[in-house]
Amino acid sequence: MNTENQPHRTTRSYVRREGRITRAQQQALEVLLPHYGLAAGQPVDWLKTFGRRAPRTMEIGFGNGTSLAAMAEQEPESDFLGIEVHRPGVGHLLLELERRRLSNVRVIHADAVTVIERCIPEQSLDRVLLFFPDPWPKKRHHKRRIVQPDFIGRVGHTLATGGTLHLATDWEDYARYMLVVMSTAAEFRNSAGKGRFSPRPASRPLTKFEHRGRQLGHGVWDLVFEKI
Repeated sequence: MNTENQPHRTTRSYVRREGRITRAQQQALEVLLPHYGLAAGQPVDWLKTFGRRAPRTMEIGFGNGTSLAAMAEQEPESDFLGIEVHRPGVGHLLLELERRRLSNVRVIHADAVTVIERCIPEQSLDRVLLFFPDPWPKKRHHKRRIVQPDFIGRVGHTLATGGTLHLATDWEDYARYMLVVMSTAAEFRNSAGKGRFSPRPASRPLTKFEHRGRQLGHGVWDLVFEKI
């Protein structure tokens, strides 16, 4: 078969395993997403979107959005952009934004890699967050992990000098893998020192999942790197 003109297929870091979406979440997607959502294929105009100049944070894969909403509520002086591919999580965040009456959050319902490539202007972010991504624990699936050198390079382009990339995982193997990848990224410096993990910053909310894991003796590893 001639594959010369076949489209290139990239390895995805996620699979569509959304589970059940509630009626309230579905309604939020229909009613609230037009208000809080941004188009996945267009560059973000930060000033037009938020109507001000403020510190900007992007969270990649916000899950159900509870932590993102909490951070936005704690930091009203900052603007937040959340990216999530799964509909129930987007719906849940939209409900939280409406309940908390937050105006400093916008949402893009799409694959983060596509959004970073097409929508985020270079050096326009002050902070990028990636909390508890799928660890893909089996070795043959490691290529699906979102933390890869190419991806970190793309994220680096979106961060202003002095900006931070904050990663967190509850899988020790993935944490050490992240540390290796980040340590080879010339545009980043480990805020905790070479080869070290960071203590959890107060800015990262402690999730119910994480609290339960700590009670069971599970570890959580944070990595905070500065764009240099």
